[in-house]
Amino acid sequence: MTDAGAVALAREELPAGWVRATLSELCDVNPRGFDEEPDEDDFISQVPMASVEAETGRMDPSVQVRFGDFKRKSLTRFQEDDVLFAKITPCMENGKIAKAQGLFGGRGLGSTEFHVLRSRGGVLSEYLTHYLLQRNVRIVAEQHMSGAVGQRRVPRSYLEALEIPVPPLPEQRRIVAELDRQLAHIEAGEAAVAAAVRGMAELRSSITDSAIDELDDALIRPLKETLREPLRNGVSAKATNDGTGIRTLTLTAVTRGEFINLYTKLTTADPEKATKLWLEDGDIFVQRSNSADLVGTSAMYRGVSDWAIYPDLLIRVRVDHALALPEYVALVLETNRVRFYFRQNARGLSGSMPKIDQSTIENAALPLPSLEKQRAIVDWVQQQESVIAPLAESVDAAQAESGNLRGSLLHAAFTGALVPQDPADEPASVLLDRIRAKREAAAKPPRKRTVRAPRKARKPAPPGQEELPQ
Repeated sequence: MTDAGAVALAREELPAGWVRATLSELCDVNPRGFDEEPDEDDFISQVPMASVEAETGRMDPSVQVRFGDFKRKSLTRFQEDDVLFAKITPCMENGKIAKAQGLFGGRGLGSTEFHVLRSRGGVLSEYLTHYLLQRNVRIVAEQHMSGAVGQRRVPRSYLEALEIPVPPLPEQRRIVAELDRQLAHIEAGEAAVAAAVRGMAELRSSITDSAIDELDDALIRPLKETLREPLRNGVSAKATNDGTGIRTLTLTAVTRGEFINLYTKLTTADPEKATKLWLEDGDIFVQRSNSADLVGTSAMYRGVSDWAIYPDLLIRVRVDHALALPEYVALVLETNRVRFYFRQNARGLSGSMPKIDQSTIENAALPLPSLEKQRAIVDWVQQQESVIAPLAESVDAAQAESGNLRGSLLHAAFTGALVPQDPADEPASVLLDRIRAKREAAAKPPRKRTVRAPRKARKPAPPGQEELPQ
């Protein structure tokens, strides 16, 4: 049922009436267009990548466009109840997956970086959306990405071969209803945690900003004048599944503005290319591509050298310790002033992948006081952060607990433990067989009738050779 490229995410024994099926059996993957083509003057929704929320399954379809103005553009066509799956990094990892609903005129145009899944009737789009939003699904999908540096995508073939558990249709409805009910409570808690996270980030920023803003008389230098070596991008490499390969950071390692060494993977990175990418204590990493809010986020690595390498979406900054302390430079790069500068100079803010280049980072303005003054600022900021550390730890713990609760709920839903089974429900296999038979019948070409040529009139026999009756 699956090919070698697809990985079964869970092989628990299925409840009665359930069946495993691939997405290619359940859905049209990237259908050619709409079931019904709009007229040129019809208005439909436009849904760029930025209009799809991360990890919620929701989108904003409020932007309307005249179809005739966009029909010849290279945009993805989808319609009400389709499921959109962001295929490009880091949008897929961030959970940009949603059910299309509330579309103006029931149809929409979106980013070319969406895969579209259109159910054939055997799986609810809401059920499929919840399933794809699971973190472990996205982790496995990330391992099968392919493509050029900075443009890695989940291939269509992987999605087609992805196998999912399918309950009877009535049970799917019960699962979705219960998930929606319980996720509403979880999301309310997550909103409170998110507000606390933002508050902590703003508090940390205000501490750093206040320290740097006092340097009115410091000499302003571009970052490039403090470098020990040129900036360097990382490498794009596919994750391995056999426990071998080179340890490589993921983008998440620096997403929160602090280095988290838990976010790594083993990859097939070329050892020759890796020789120049090994981490050193004091390396600073800047995200060159991410969402508009996160592009330019940076963090400093403290630890042993040659522990891991870094991916292509990060740019490494190594400063000359005779001119600047890496701890000080890392603080400046996280100030609101520099982050605003990065956002203002990012390319592609209206698309799915805002980017900053090495030149933008090199020319970031740094107030550069003496090394002694830099050390005093770093010490003062660290002292202030130690005061708020207990609060930050409690926020981190609440965030982790929220994520674990969501994961446990989804796991229960897709193993049959969330709602009771009803023996009266039609088994999923019966429904899928009926849908399959209907499609096969519709695909068979009509039988052609054979038109026979008219019989030729027989020539009369010569005299004396007429056929005699038997």
